[in-house]
Amino acid sequence: MIRFESIDIEIPALNQRLAKQWIEEFAASYGKKVGELYYLFCSDDYLLEFNQKRMNHDFYTDIVTFPLNDCSEYLSGEFYISIDRIRDNAEQLGKPFKDEFHRVLSHGVLHLIGFKDKTDDDAKMMREQEERCLAMRRESF
Repeated sequence: MIRFESIDIEIPALNQRLAKQWIEEFAASYGKKVGELYYLFCSDDYLLEFNQKRMNHDFYTDIVTFPLNDCSEYLSGEFYISIDRIRDNAEQLGKPFKDEFHRVLSHGVLHLIGFKDKTDDDAKMMREQEERCLAMRRESF
């Protein structure tokens, strides 16, 4: 089950059926099945406060990922995603909002699969995997 919900902002235009299909397909390409994935969209302000209280981090971020299980076969997690940060990142990178939005949707799942991004090498591998997932999109959503 994949759910898209809003906390304090409007959910961006998204064909949820196609998005869910894409997420399930790229997860399967890593040998994983989707358990329960909750995408929770919010503002920069909300996620900054959340990050400060829950993670003791005092900085803006586009996504915070929380695994909900430790099962190696089924992926379950919550993703808190700042739409403001995605919009700013897309503008700074000169990329369409939709591409950056899809990159972040895949980023959280990749964390659940086991990819990390704390070191330069890990971040490079994460970007490569994000690009791999983005290349799997067959239709625009």
